[in-house]
Amino acid sequence: MTTAITGATGQLGSLVITDLLQRGVAPGEIVAIVRDNAKAAPLADKGVTVRVADYSDPAALKSALDGVDKLLLISGSEVGQRVPQHTNVIEAAEAAGVSLIAYTSLLKADSSGVSLAPEHLATEERLAASSIPAVLLRNGWYWENYGSALPQAIESGTLYGAAGNGRLAAASRADFAAAAAAVLTLDDQGGKTYELGGDERLTYAEFAKIVGEVAGKDIAYADLSESDYAAALAGAGLPEPVATMLAGADAGISRGELDTDSGDLQTLIGRPSTPVADVIKAAIA
Repeated sequence: MTTAITGATGQLGSLVITDLLQRGVAPGEIVAIVRDNAKAAPLADKGVTVRVADYSDPAALKSALDGVDKLLLISGSEVGQRVPQHTNVIEAAEAAGVSLIAYTSLLKADSSGVSLAPEHLATEERLAASSIPAVLLRNGWYWENYGSALPQAIESGTLYGAAGNGRLAAASRADFAAAAAAVLTLDDQGGKTYELGGDERLTYAEFAKIVGEVAGKDIAYADLSESDYAAALAGAGLPEPVATMLAGADAGISRGELDTDSGDLQTLIGRPSTPVADVIKAAIA
């Protein structure tokens, strides 16, 4: 049984491969699909098969998926290009005779108003139309997404956002990687959808308090409007599309779109999600 992971040198993909190896999957049964062969040297050193293919190169993708049984399609990083790129991967998998595709989607992708949702939903719909059984890993937000905001919050004593009193069921990137690895090692996963979120369903005010406890400083949450928060992020140097996306995600949090109590993540990984305090400690160490 050969399992391929796209984006294998990325932060999520590399963690999935590490978890698969820890679960006893033989290195030779793992195919790491990468864009940069040099970056994959550590994987090759472990005995993992490395194949080079870009999401925009159908021929390379078909070659890279030759002989692959299960595929983890990690969503691409180029927002606005994801649907055609993911379609390339799916079509290559169909041509190569892959038997299962697992896809890293977004929590509540079929009902979410978050700006990232439409591309994920379009990919889910393409998978539903495919001859290959698919399993949807609808990942919630990563706690690591807040790493860049922590220094400013700790220095100023204020965490800014636009999430109101909405709750966020985030988890660590390693937790989501462990869930993906679990699905890839289980049988009969085709047709399943997992809504993945962590145990700690926090408001931003509660999150700010935990950041303060870890940092040894009082930190308050200041709630802004979506537009004001986007302007503040852009003023801090973020590209305008990124600022708009992050502010829109906060608005989604205010509507409950990044919150879940499904328990799917915990069932897959066989433990509670990583405590947010541990993620914060690692981020500010």
